Amino acid sequence: MTEPTPITSPWQLKPWWCQPWSIVLTGVAIVGGSWVLLHRLWLTALVAAPIGVWMGFFLLLWPRLMIESGLLEPHHDIE
Repeated sequence: MTEPTPITSPWQLKPWWCQPWSIVLTGVAIVGGSWVLLHRLWLTALVAAPIGVWMGFFLLLWPRLMIESGLLEPHHDIE
């Protein structure tokens, strides 16, 4: 019986559509699409504010909280 792979990164817990690249791509597409469709800086800023908070939470805060929680296996470098 094989031993399960230890989870050392919080991104191992997320599906492909919730990885950093997909979060950034979605946020940029929504903000960019707002500008392309509306051509209004204030509307694009209104769209960008919650998207920026969402991206900040999932790209910066959530991984740090997962690491600090102790739910992940410690990462050991094999020499």
